[in-house]
Amino acid sequence: MSETKKVVLKVNDNGSIRVTGDVELVDGEGNPYESKPTFSLCRCGASNNKPYCDGAHKAIGFESAPRAK
Repeated sequence: MSETKKVVLKVNDNGSIRVTGDVELVDGEGNPYESKPTFSLCRCGASNNKPYCDGAHKAIGFESAPRAK
């Protein structure tokens, strides 16, 4: 029996959402994206590799640093 790794989503300051753990990412129709153990999702909307981050947030000066309350 395999053990499932806890899923963690980390909202990076001025950047992406880093996803680690055993998670499946699917599109709006339920089609799965390529499975990866760790990946970053775009928050700025400027990535050319959506839904994944390609670092475009740095070039456009994206700023967002939300904190849990």
